[in-house]
Amino acid sequence: MLIVMAGLPGSGKSTIAAAAGRALGCAVIAVDAVEAAMLRAGIGTEQPTGLAAYVVADAVAREQLRLGHDVCVDAVNDAPAARLQWRDLAAAERASLLFVEVLAPEPQEHRRRLESRERDLDGFPEPTWESVLARRSGFDEWTDDRLRLDAGRPVEENVRLIASAVALRRDGSSD
Repeated sequence: MLIVMAGLPGSGKSTIAAAAGRALGCAVIAVDAVEAAMLRAGIGTEQPTGLAAYVVADAVAREQLRLGHDVCVDAVNDAPAARLQWRDLAAAERASLLFVEVLAPEPQEHRRRLESRERDLDGFPEPTWESVLARRSGFDEWTDDRLRLDAGRPVEENVRLIASAVALRRDGSSD
């Protein structure tokens, strides 16, 4: 099973992904953590570290799927090419695919979350509110079937919704 989280920075998707990973016992691969590691390793910010992080996450997810593990990818996934990458990976590895879009809370709460969050990603620059707003359009034309979660709901409730969707896919009811 390949679970692919998507949503704007600060929407709550990483919190939900971590909780879902614990509840489902699956590997969680966070693209921001991969990119932060690249920066700590000395790869300069002038390099395409964002793209490289998606490529690395793909390789790690592929290996975990080949080992028989379920995987949850935690990334913004606002670009069609990013979502295609995960569709292609699922098809190549014959894994069921579940896209999960985390919808940000109302703008004031979303901005508060973004600007007050503290993550253990040394050296990783947090996005500005303006850069988050600029990424919204990446979701406008998204037509893939996906589970859409309200980040204003309790995390446990959203995790239950993911677990139910995973169970449906395992039963072959939806792919």
